[in-house]
Amino acid sequence: MDLKTQIILIVFSFFYGFIFSIFLNINYKFIYSSKPFIKILSSFLIIIIAVLVYFISIKKINNAILHPYSIIMVIIGFFVDICINRIIAKKTKK
Repeated sequence: MDLKTQIILIVFSFFYGFIFSIFLNINYKFIYSSKPFIKILSSFLIIIIAVLVYFISIKKINNAILHPYSIIMVIIGFFVDICINRIIAKKTKK
């Protein structure tokens, strides 16, 4: 795989981790609903759709070859979103 494809994969994986964290924050609203069926269905659908979108996108970028650094970048993007949300929450409380 050439360098350009690797850079595109790293950047995409980082932003996907960021977006995945946002999807999970939205899913928390459904998790705290009163009906258990809605909790299970919304969690299942969000996770399945998120994984499918990621792998379809990876297939377009580099023929669905998953590298460890792409998974690491998804995790880093996820935690960056969490940190940004905490910083924004602290500033809005003041």
